[in-house]
Amino acid sequence: MSNVLEIVDSLQSKLDRLLSKFELLRIENQQLLEKSEKLVQEVQEQQESAHTIENKYESLKIVNAIVGSKEDKHTTKLKINTLIREIDKCIAQLDE
Repeated sequence: MSNVLEIVDSLQSKLDRLLSKFELLRIENQQLLEKSEKLVQEVQEQQESAHTIENKYESLKIVNAIVGSKEDKHTTKLKINTLIREIDKCIAQLDE
């Protein structure tokens, strides 16, 4: 009979340790899930930021292509005037 009690006590202590480990792992799993969600959100924010920066860069490239450098101000003004004339022609054709 004593042997059975020892086995039951041993099983009880093993079960307690197992439940304790299970609870710790459950908490750790929850923390890891929360961290994963946070990291996914950060990646999305970084991607949006990169996309915004890329758009700004493209805009700057276009502006620099149109404006040119300080030495080319006269050429730039000529380009702008040419573009304005082309736009005026298009508007005139649409009015006809």
